[in-house]
Amino acid sequence: MIVIQIYADNPLRNFHYLIACPKTRETLVIDPLDVARCLDTARRHDLNITKILNTHEHWDHIDGNGEMQARTGAAIYAHHGAVATIGNVDVGLHAGDEIKVGETVTLKVLDTPGHTMSHLCLLSDTDQPALFCGDTLFNAGAGNCHNGGDMDLLYDSFSGQLDKLPDHCLIYPGHDYIVNNLEFTLDREPDNEQAARMLDKLQGQDPHQAHITTMGEERRINSFFRLDSPTIIDKLRQDNIALPNNPEGREIFKALRQLRNSW
Repeated sequence: MIVIQIYADNPLRNFHYLIACPKTRETLVIDPLDVARCLDTARRHDLNITKILNTHEHWDHIDGNGEMQARTGAAIYAHHGAVATIGNVDVGLHAGDEIKVGETVTLKVLDTPGHTMSHLCLLSDTDQPALFCGDTLFNAGAGNCHNGGDMDLLYDSFSGQLDKLPDHCLIYPGHDYIVNNLEFTLDREPDNEQAARMLDKLQGQDPHQAHITTMGEERRINSFFRLDSPTIIDKLRQDNIALPNNPEGREIFKALRQLRNSW
């Protein structure tokens, strides 16, 4: 499987992805807002875009669909619940569906609501799995729930699906927010030495050559996977966040997400 991460160089710091079959060069493009950049990258790598995948319905993930389809003839794939909102979708996807790319690539659909009610992630069927997670999971962070989302469902997606992925799974999110997210981790867990070392390493990184985290790293540096950390829980109490004596993961997750909204 060929994976090319494309940084859009826009204010929202979008990432796009080309996922290609090395045998046939057939390619799926994820959330191609910057169509010209995606097409130019495909040309330089001798790739043929035949499928478009939208992780969810927000404008910065779907506004390139029309131009990309007009220039490539690619079919559009999206969550079945977002078909009407996105428009011109050829295939509505459900949890457990598989997308074939060429002869060698298989991607499994995960239904991961929270950022929106109709958000999906793709998990590769490869020796080293890769998760293409849109705005559900960011490197060292979690998606917001401002525009049609739900924090309880986001927690369910994290705890019920993402946290079950193996440590060696690669994480490919929809935006480059890792530095800011690491700063939030350290604000919540100042004694997290691994987050501190990674922040020091990645300050000023070139997002065109972005660090790709693994799920193992996320479990060590992402506060939204560290819900049993005594430091995180104590810090929430110091900030006058009302918590029971033995708070559940859901309560910690939602408190962190609420703080992150205005941090």
